[in-house]
Amino acid sequence: MEIVKERAGRRRALSCAAVSRAGLSESAVEISEKKPQANISPPTFQQAIQRLQEYWASMGCAVMQSSNTEVGAGTMNPATFLRVLGPEPWNVAYAEPSIRPDDSRYGENPNRVQRHTQFQVILKPDPGNSQELYLGSLAALGIDIKAHDVRFVEDNWESPVLGAWGLGWEAGSLPLTPVSVEITYGLERILMSLQGVDHFKKIQYAPGITYGELFLENEKEMSAYNMDLANVERIQKRFELYAEEAQDLLAQGLAIPAYDNVLKTSHAFNLLDARGAVGVTERARFFGRMRALARQCAQLWVETRERLNYPMGVWEESPALSHPSVDQKASQIDTPQTFVLEIGSEELPPQDVVSAVSQLEAAIPQFLKSRRLQHGRVSVDGTPRRLVVIAEDLAPRQDDEEKEMRGPPATKAFDKDGKPTKAAEGFCKRNNVTVEELVVKIDGKTEYVYAVVKEQSRPTLEVLAADLPEIISNLSFPKTMRWNSQVAYSRPLRWIVALFGDTLVPVSYAGVNSGHTSRVLRNASQPTIQVERAGEYVSSIQQAGIVLNMEERRESIWAKSSILAASINGCIPAEARGSLLDEVANLVESPAPLIGRFDPAFLTLPADVLTTVMRKHQRYFPVVSEATGQLLPAFIAVANGKIDEDVVRKGNEAVLRARYEDARFFYESDTSKKLADFRPLLKGITFQEKLGSMLDKSMRVEKMVRSLGLAMGLDESSIATAQEAAPLASADLATAMVMEFTNLAGIMGRHYASKEGYSSAVQEAVFESVLPRYADDILPHSDAGVLLAVADRLDSLVGLFAVGCQPTASADPFGMRRSAYGLVQALVENDKNLNLDKAVKIAADTLPMPVPESTLQEIDDGANVELVRSVLSERSSIPTLAARSVSQMEELAKGDVLSKIVAAYARPTRIVRGKEIDPSWQIDETYFEVEEEKALWDAYNQTAALLHEGVGVDVFFEASLKLVDPLEAFFDKVFVMADDERLRNNRLVLLKRVASLPKGIAELSMLPGF
Repeated sequence: MEIVKERAGRRRALSCAAVSRAGLSESAVEISEKKPQANISPPTFQQAIQRLQEYWASMGCAVMQSSNTEVGAGTMNPATFLRVLGPEPWNVAYAEPSIRPDDSRYGENPNRVQRHTQFQVILKPDPGNSQELYLGSLAALGIDIKAHDVRFVEDNWESPVLGAWGLGWEAGSLPLTPVSVEITYGLERILMSLQGVDHFKKIQYAPGITYGELFLENEKEMSAYNMDLANVERIQKRFELYAEEAQDLLAQGLAIPAYDNVLKTSHAFNLLDARGAVGVTERARFFGRMRALARQCAQLWVETRERLNYPMGVWEESPALSHPSVDQKASQIDTPQTFVLEIGSEELPPQDVVSAVSQLEAAIPQFLKSRRLQHGRVSVDGTPRRLVVIAEDLAPRQDDEEKEMRGPPATKAFDKDGKPTKAAEGFCKRNNVTVEELVVKIDGKTEYVYAVVKEQSRPTLEVLAADLPEIISNLSFPKTMRWNSQVAYSRPLRWIVALFGDTLVPVSYAGVNSGHTSRVLRNASQPTIQVERAGEYVSSIQQAGIVLNMEERRESIWAKSSILAASINGCIPAEARGSLLDEVANLVESPAPLIGRFDPAFLTLPADVLTTVMRKHQRYFPVVSEATGQLLPAFIAVANGKIDEDVVRKGNEAVLRARYEDARFFYESDTSKKLADFRPLLKGITFQEKLGSMLDKSMRVEKMVRSLGLAMGLDESSIATAQEAAPLASADLATAMVMEFTNLAGIMGRHYASKEGYSSAVQEAVFESVLPRYADDILPHSDAGVLLAVADRLDSLVGLFAVGCQPTASADPFGMRRSAYGLVQALVENDKNLNLDKAVKIAADTLPMPVPESTLQEIDDGANVELVRSVLSERSSIPTLAARSVSQMEELAKGDVLSKIVAAYARPTRIVRGKEIDPSWQIDETYFEVEEEKALWDAYNQTAALLHEGVGVDVFFEASLKLVDPLEAFFDKVFVMADDERLRNNRLVLLKRVASLPKGIAELSMLPGF
């Protein structure tokens, strides 16, 4: 049974964040299909609803009814969207008929309907065991958890209408306190699996009544309306009326009816989308308007509940867990021990596993060294559910350390009578020595007081207990969640194992105390194990079937999958060994590859379609013939742990069959027409309100082809090819296949052009017109393809600038930076000389409005060359990030922030440049002689904590403002190149740290004022 994308089972967390990090986090669940056991009667559709209602009612949920207007998902019901806001506890369960017009299939597709039934659950606050509760609900439905491959997989669900997308941080732009858990089931898919039927119409809805008998005619008629008959003009008017009504109701202080009208705007938009009447550019405008209204409804709801004094009560945060103390007897360990730290969480996204392991590999040796802890081999491993650090032969105590500390000059340490001054007493107090222990030594030409400071070693157990939370808190992720502990981490932390030999290291972090209990595979007979000694950890985990090492999982998957492919005289394409294999290896802990098959009749579909579905949607490995390289009707799926292989194989085959049925429906619909017939349909897709439809854009591109081709110096043959391809180049945007699988734009155009007998040159030009589509994508290489790609991007850039849609430092909703970079790449890589002044004017002449000369100059001027070079020195490998960074720096350059920060970093950078500073040297606070050193160190740490890979330039400069005053004070009061080597090195390391902060962001030395 397919659940990941169709959301037949979805668990996600609603949490809090700023608007810029909006989203609802999601973990989707894959459950394979299984025939019901003969002696157990599967539930009917209505019985399934009853079972879920009874199960969740027994867990304290109120059972409610569906919304009274069309919604696309249970999330949009006020019982979720509004009720998750504010401090009132709320647990609810309800069935929600969900209307999605673009899923209309006239009742012909066995797996997809325009009206499906979700079952929605909200748990507020998060109970802490939501995954286990969810699995219990599946068991209540009759699903054998041990036979199936049940996994929680990152899906990053989004609802731009609600201002919610990405990982899971926002509902209505308001922080959720307490955090809520949302669980959603797609009942049609689940019931098809449980009842063992292959079409939704065969589902037993109630005794003697099938789903088809109830709803098949509904599907036929509503599909005809949604896809063919809905009047676009009238729906657009309805959208405007509903939006205006919502705004008026908000002004009257009525959040609930206002939100009801927001839902109506959403349904109107979905109808327009199904009719193909919304282009990529116009979509942003629709979403922005709906999101703004939803945000206002949310804010008004919260204000209203507060005014009513929260009728359902106020959630009170549980008291924080007390930090366990180190047992004094346990701290007397006197021999080296193995140390293990296991950080257990809900399933991490694959890329976060890789990132966290890399961070720990760098941090742990440094951590042990800075704590003066001798150790043997250190290893770091990771799986979706755990990050593991093992340090062998870790010393029982820190090394003792004895330092000779230089104090103030002797003339300032003692008065004329030889009595200690406040300077001497302060030095003694800071270093825990007596005045009698001070000695006077000559350093250069000056006498200073010195003291020998002994830093007593501490037991390793004590050091680890105090400092391990720092290791976890320093892990950074591109997107993080906050659970009720309010600690940010990639996914909720659920357990910690920390052992030094057989002794527990008492650690408390994010509301979780360390212990001896680890969790293994969910379908194991015992899903938890006890680890008594650190040295037994690896063997205990291995006995549970878990492969800790990423590379081992990767190689095991590839080797076993290759054997399976070879068993049918096939092989896996070599390119699958890259990112696809990396991703799959970090989706499982106990890889179990299996081979599945699909109906050979699907091979009549384009291979690109079939492999896109396998790789992008299902994370399957395609199998091709070893002899011919042609795609075989088979695939390799990778399950997790011990499962019923036949059950899981059939389930995955059913998933793929559903996808391919969709693809065949689209393909047959498309091929009933000529590619050129789709071009007029572009009229119904808005590019941008003032720039017209995608048809208007296509015609502008076609119009500029000849002039632009001549300006590029192309021959007549290439220009003629481009002119023939231009009317076809965007036509596939209106095809059903591309509307469903947007990443196939250009690919399907080329395929349909080939099918209709166009020349190979025209076919390639159609495909290359969309290149490059993303960073590191292939570039157009034929002259006709380069010409069309450049023409398309010029039209977007000049047109959007002309109507005032240019990007800002923080936002580029129309992808203009990407378009500009792609245009330049296409020209440079193909060695095409094009005068951009002339090209911009050619594009401007085709627009439906005059373009002011000042706008043309703004497009032509581009960014300041020094800013571009500064950013590209550090961020050239990520073009979109580089473009956004340059734009942000241009905004900062308009004020004094840029020059102030550049000047601040200049002096420490110049001082450390050329100095031999050992990378292993660490800051030692005991060597700080004046407060200005400590102040700069604190400012550095505060700034560094805000920076991470890919951080915005605006964030970097704002954070760096914390350094300006401390740096100025430091240089006023501190002589860096002190005679005392230890003081000098300590200060150089501090400045080196400060000077390295811009690394990976911008090379500031290339900017004026440095």
